[in-house]
Amino acid sequence: AGWFRRLLHKPKPSLVESSLKSSQSASSSPSSSSSAKSSSSSPDVSLATSSISLSSVSAPDISASDSPRWDKSYDVCICHSEGDVELVEELVSYLEGQPESFRCFLQLRDAVAGSAVVTELCDAVQNSHCWVMLITPGFLQDPWCKYQMHQALAEAPMANGRTIPVLKDVDRKDYPRELRNIYYIYMALKEKSFRQIRDTVMRYLQELCRSSTKRMD
Repeated sequence: AGWFRRLLHKPKPSLVESSLKSSQSASSSPSSSSSAKSSSSSPDVSLATSSISLSSVSAPDISASDSPRWDKSYDVCICHSEGDVELVEELVSYLEGQPESFRCFLQLRDAVAGSAVVTELCDAVQNSHCWVMLITPGFLQDPWCKYQMHQALAEAPMANGRTIPVLKDVDRKDYPRELRNIYYIYMALKEKSFRQIRDTVMRYLQELCRSSTKRMD
């Protein structure tokens, strides 16, 4: 029973030693370190990780001098019927007044006098990054609007974010079949719809810059 007596008289580790061992084991354990980072009791760690995540997803500068945004003459081409001119002028004023100063093609303002309508519509589509289709009852009855819509779809049929349908005073059942694979913006509140259009154009231009940077790398 000698070994049993020695076991009973073996000195217990001090509190300092036990705390050191526990801290060492915690630092060497991946699961415990990850839980420590996610713990809300450590604000310094959470603030550091959040700042890292924000900096890693910082948006590219679409207005930089080497931005592919400048490869085309316009950021947005507005396709609309003659009866919706006032609403479109408000939209153009809103977009051009943004900090990014979006460049808009407005047919009545920017078309070259004396040019053929077909030529102007095709050039507007080809020289613009995004196309806003203001789909109203007048749009559905205007053959030139449909022509420009088909030109945009032919230019980039699968480009996400380039064709931006905006429905106003049109039932869902009358939504053009050619655009059924593209989500639309329904204009109930004008200010909200304008912001949605602006954000969509912005996302496309940012993604365009990211893709250009990746190709250069």
